[in-house]
Amino acid sequence: MAAKKAQSRKKVPAKKNKPAKRTPIKLQRILVPIDFSDHSKNALKYAISFAQQFKASIDLIYVVEPTVYPADFSFGQIGFPNVEEELKVHGNEELENLIKKEIDGKVVSRKIVRTGKPFYEINQYAQERDIDLIIIATHGHSGMEHILFGSTAEKVVRKAPCPVLVVRSGEHEFVKE
Repeated sequence: MAAKKAQSRKKVPAKKNKPAKRTPIKLQRILVPIDFSDHSKNALKYAISFAQQFKASIDLIYVVEPTVYPADFSFGQIGFPNVEEELKVHGNEELENLIKKEIDGKVVSRKIVRTGKPFYEINQYAQERDIDLIIIATHGHSGMEHILFGSTAEKVVRKAPCPVLVVRSGEHEFVKE
């Protein structure tokens, strides 16, 4: 009996914990909102690097905000569809130029031009097209400017259907030209 107790007290070698199997990140579609500022072009550089590494495609989206001007108190507001249409055509041309200049066949890319509130259209497109990652620039507005206009990046982060990488220009950059 004592021998059995001694055997049961023997230290059993601990099982070595195997590291958890890592699941690879599957990035297939990256969305980059573009307003043609240097900030958004910097975000595109990050997107290109990610797309090359993960063999993903890039969707560039430009959103034209509806142009509404106050008219007379008795008539309400009047929209100017010709201005919006011109902005859409110009945005489409600029996206094409940006793709030729920056992406130049490095990865598969698409251009999208929509009309509406930028944060809403960005998130709506991401949901519709099953986007895996949004890479967006922030302009770093603060104070009264931020209070008055808010931040598109902030609204995208709050409501996005996928992860969002926010790129701040002039900070710690890890993508080099």
